[in-house]
Amino acid sequence: MAIDLRSDTVTKPSEAMRAAMASAEVGDDVYGDDPTVNSLEERVAAMFGHQAGLFTPTGSLANQLAIRTLVKPGEELLAETRSHIVRAELGAAATFSGITTRTWPSTDGLLKADDALAIAHENAGPYLVSTKAIAVENTHNFGGGTVQPIDEIAKLSSAAHARGIAMHLDGARIWNAHVASGVSCAEYGKHFDTISVCLSKGLGAPIGSIMLSTKERVAEARIWRKRYGAGMRQVGIIAAAAHYALDHNISRLAEDHARAKKIATALAAIDSSLVDPSKVHTNIVGLELSKIGITAAELTARCKDAGLWISALGPHYARLVTHLDFDDAQCDEAIEILKRTLVVK
Repeated sequence: MAIDLRSDTVTKPSEAMRAAMASAEVGDDVYGDDPTVNSLEERVAAMFGHQAGLFTPTGSLANQLAIRTLVKPGEELLAETRSHIVRAELGAAATFSGITTRTWPSTDGLLKADDALAIAHENAGPYLVSTKAIAVENTHNFGGGTVQPIDEIAKLSSAAHARGIAMHLDGARIWNAHVASGVSCAEYGKHFDTISVCLSKGLGAPIGSIMLSTKERVAEARIWRKRYGAGMRQVGIIAAAAHYALDHNISRLAEDHARAKKIATALAAIDSSLVDPSKVHTNIVGLELSKIGITAAELTARCKDAGLWISALGPHYARLVTHLDFDDAQCDEAIEILKRTLVVK
């Protein structure tokens, strides 16, 4: 059976998670009658110190619902150049909400508050676009699972709010950041006006994300969720999986981080240009292939032939993501496959 490291979204529900789903108490969530969904929204909101939450089928939708409550059509959202909101949500902010974006570059996706503040332009008047919100991604996917420093988040939040600019957290992998850094969810949460968190990545639930904010913003987002066609009925079956994931799968993320570090260390020993293990703090290993004479597409094809699935995310950039369906034996096997396939033929 192939080892799948394309993403941490490829996990399958365990038997215990399936049992929790099968026994879930359900109702019609469009009417607000699903007790399992309601308790999940309340639970996650409390974890991050926010008033309310809204269950969504995808993280992209949670992001889009959040930012449209902060930014009106024709106004501006700032984000890092390779952030998911800008790069991987297919222009949804512009398509659905008329939001314009501007970006700042970084190294490895690492947040430096001054980079964002330098390009912010609030109250720009009738001639320029006004900045209304800044989005931070933690961990940073395309940066290689980078954990954002809490002091830089706090600095950015304080300065932005003083200038009347709101803050959004794309927390698709905030659980990884929490485990890797030891920073509490509530500490992260207090710096942002809106948050999205994903339950189907590292935590292993099959579907679902949650948007967090004030009761007023969540009520507005609930209307837009329905308008976008994402109102759901007896979805407590899915929410029960998320409850199980929160109960059992947060602290074990440290195992994923350790396996990612092991892979990075082994590959750096082959060629130090491939990856810097000191920068691998969570469950993502990004391989820079430009100096070894192989494209990401070629490496991906070779690995697949050998029984290892990875992702090509650029001409010379490949990504591996560890997860709860990937164990120590598979880790050793994946390293051996990579050692063989990275040899230029």
